Amino acid sequence: MKKVLIILAALVVLAVMVVMSTFGSYNSLVAMDEEVNRQWAVVESSLQRRFDLIPNLVETVKGAMAHEEEVFTAIADARARLAGAASVDESVQASNELEGALSRLLVVVENYPELKSNQNVTGLMDELAGTENRINTERNRYNDAVSKYNSAIRSFPKNIMATMFGFEKRPYFEASPGADTAPKVNFD
Repeated sequence: MKKVLIILAALVVLAVMVVMSTFGSYNSLVAMDEEVNRQWAVVESSLQRRFDLIPNLVETVKGAMAHEEEVFTAIADARARLAGAASVDESVQASNELEGALSRLLVVVENYPELKSNQNVTGLMDELAGTENRINTERNRYNDAVSKYNSAIRSFPKNIMATMFGFEKRPYFEASPGADTAPKVNFD
């Protein structure tokens, strides 16, 4: 009888340990998932700052460059797609399009010395450069959070919990195609 009680007590302790481990794994996955969500919100906040700065820059530059309408149209279109993005993937794609349009605007500004000497344009360009640095920093932090989360849901034994409770792999913020090639600036 004493052996049965010892075995039963050991089984209860083992069951409690398994349950506690399950709760711990589940809770850590929830925490990681929330960290990914929080970090994405920070990226979106930085993207919003850029989104808000661009109209001021465009309007300041537009007066001196009425014939560069294609660049302004591309920026407006990309901003509209970014504002209407419903998913991380759509936000990434729209953000990459906006970056491409801004790169073209920067090349155009370089070709107009009177714009480069305009204090409003210079100030806005500095603000935009600072914002781009923040965006890059936050993208890196987001990707770090995604890496930790994706690793956790793929690692044993948390992968069992992840499958049971529907935790799915999250996308990384990736560079746009052609981002590895520096834009060409022509001063002719």
